[in-house]
Amino acid sequence: MAVRVLADVAASISELKANPMKVAGSAYGEPVAILNRNEPAFYCVPAAVYEQLMDKIEDLELLQIVYERKDEESIAVNIDDL
Repeated sequence: MAVRVLADVAASISELKANPMKVAGSAYGEPVAILNRNEPAFYCVPAAVYEQLMDKIEDLELLQIVYERKDEESIAVNIDDL
């Protein structure tokens, strides 16, 4: 059965257990696919990459709100009244 691996670097769970920091460092800041019986079990993602993913997701969620509200009537507001 063919399985997509969405990372350039892969390691086994045994390798991860033996030396997690070596596995994480072997991808030079990119995600590592952790394999169980030659199939991806999960991805080890560096903190900086994870933060970028969360920022991107938040941006997409905000964009969805913009699209939902784009046809709403606007209300004039004076900044001094706030």
